Amino acid sequence: MIAKTPETPYYAVIFTTLRTSIDKGYIETAKQMEDLAKLQEGYLGIESASDKVGITVSYWQSLEAIVKWKTNIEHTVARSKGRELWYQQYQLRICKVEREYGFTKK
Repeated sequence: MIAKTPETPYYAVIFTTLRTSIDKGYIETAKQMEDLAKLQEGYLGIESASDKVGITVSYWQSLEAIVKWKTNIEHTVARSKGRELWYQQYQLRICKVEREYGFTKK
């Protein structure tokens, strides 16, 4: 599903990953983090896709909201597990969305 975002500007956090072969608790934790993010002030939506490379984009109202999410204790614990178990490599990019447009077939 494509996230419904507000009028620009807003922010996108792009989380790109290469996974290890360890799956121990990953799916459950990813779901918990998505559910928890939805409760955070400033959260706008999320989109995710994975194959050999995983890409998750979350949308936020402000940089302050992103910092609050980063410092959430449960998210901090999940990030530690990710480095220890699930990710071979990851890259995080924070972008300001200044313009957007789209198409929907009727």
